[in-house]
Amino acid sequence: MNLSGKNIVIGVTGGIAVYKVCNVVSALRKAGASVYVVMTQNATQFVSPLTFETLSNNRVIVDTFDRDFEWEVEHVSLAKKADLFVVAPMTANFAGKLASGIADDFLSTTAMAMKCPFLLAPAMNTNMLTSVAYQNNEKILRERGAHFVTGGSGFLACGDVGSGRLAEPDEIVSAIYNLLTPNPDYDGKTVLITAGGTSESIDPVRFITNRSTGKQGVAIAQKALDRGARVILITGNISVEVPKGVEQIKVVSTKEMYDAVMANLERADIIIKAAAPADYTVEFSPNKIKDESFTLTFTKTVDIASEVGKVKGDKKLVVFSAETNDCMENARKKLIKKNADLAVLNDVTQPGAGFGTDTNIVTLITKLGEETLPIMEKSKIADIILDKVLKL
Repeated sequence: MNLSGKNIVIGVTGGIAVYKVCNVVSALRKAGASVYVVMTQNATQFVSPLTFETLSNNRVIVDTFDRDFEWEVEHVSLAKKADLFVVAPMTANFAGKLASGIADDFLSTTAMAMKCPFLLAPAMNTNMLTSVAYQNNEKILRERGAHFVTGGSGFLACGDVGSGRLAEPDEIVSAIYNLLTPNPDYDGKTVLITAGGTSESIDPVRFITNRSTGKQGVAIAQKALDRGARVILITGNISVEVPKGVEQIKVVSTKEMYDAVMANLERADIIIKAAAPADYTVEFSPNKIKDESFTLTFTKTVDIASEVGKVKGDKKLVVFSAETNDCMENARKKLIKKNADLAVLNDVTQPGAGFGTDTNIVTLITKLGEETLPIMEKSKIADIILDKVLKL
């Protein structure tokens, strides 16, 4: 289970089942999520804020007027960063607040500002759970799109036997994972992706590079992360933000990218070479060149994809082929020469395709055939590529 890069806000309300939520926070942290806990005053009577601060490694907020923080409107800032808002346990009282739009403490105020999905884990006496008031409130919350995770029947703290128990920690964690990773078909897989262009230095102030911005590679990294993968992203020059939760390794030259790929190859199940490494390097001048004219001598750089293809074994290798002429022929040669499983061809001369654009036009080539896709967003192409890899 991988929740790296996910921000989860957990609201804790007063009830004996609060102790179970400690295990939820711990499990989410182990899965890589950032967890922020907000408690009601009543909740602190069962478990101290210090416990949740230790488990989450973040400050727990209880008091709306707490001044012990760096300046920020905290209920709004939490709402902005949250990928999921969880209330566990959710009392009948708090369900009523949510359904009625009451914001009279820090937790209910934070809830009002949330735009992300809600996951509610009710816990209360059976008679309260089955009351008309609570059932009406739950109906309202479900109609608004809130998700629920409920426990089974059993012995309750009050001595009654029936429904109303808080769901077990592993059930709550599973519900969270399913909401944040609706298509977890890459769960348990590690994907190594290269993105962006590399640079080869001419002198201390000049270098040669190419037009790659890393947009397609980063889009693949985001989609792989969304689908449950652990992602190693090796980046040269890129113009886009790297998704939170990926393991980024920054490089400059093609040799540095090669070294990073080979050093991390053993960890990867799938290698996607979406970067545009410089194909040539030059003899470096330690001093700035000031001659009226000078000659650069180019030398071929290491072919990273070919080297991976020689040692990949059962790993899947995807290569990109940016072409300007004889596109299909060149891409097919690249597929075979580099011992790749999939080649992604794009003719960079076409409008809306290639470097720096938010869209692309690609043909997916395997040893069994090819599939040409219409122009579309690079994020959509990323999903299609990942779908194709799973079918190889």
